[in-house]
Amino acid sequence: MNRLIIGEVLKPQGIRGELKVKTFTDYPEDVKKFGTVYIEDKPYKILSFRVGPDGAAYMGLRGIPDRNAAELFRGKKLEGEREDAPPLEEGRHYIVDILGLACETEEGEFLGVVKQIVNLSSDVYTLEKDGKNILFPSVNNVIVKVDIEGGKIVVDKAKFDEIAVY
Repeated sequence: MNRLIIGEVLKPQGIRGELKVKTFTDYPEDVKKFGTVYIEDKPYKILSFRVGPDGAAYMGLRGIPDRNAAELFRGKKLEGEREDAPPLEEGRHYIVDILGLACETEEGEFLGVVKQIVNLSSDVYTLEKDGKNILFPSVNNVIVKVDIEGGKIVVDKAKFDEIAVY
């Protein structure tokens, strides 16, 4: 199965096994659309779901009855089945679709393969080329095009050279 990482458990919430989760979706409510989440490959049905004023998701999952059980999930990643994922707006892509794509300039110069994308204040891409890593943030329209079918992302060379860290 093809799964997406959709969140991370921050901590237990209350005494009834509820989890406070940082979601990795555009909207926290999208996580409940999955119905079932996976933690370390084990499925958990979502029994309750709410978004707090802090923007975090608060979830009750079948099989996590109390705070002691919930504590064991601190720091764990939540995954959802790809086919349960809500459709994205035009021009948006799931990270899993971008990983492994070639990165090249508009002139066709190969810069590396996308190995990781981490969301900090912006998405930071890690490319690998010849065993070395190159990092660049996705800012200032440095990414010109994402071509999933063509297997590549295209960047503006001048902007890339300004911000890339080798």
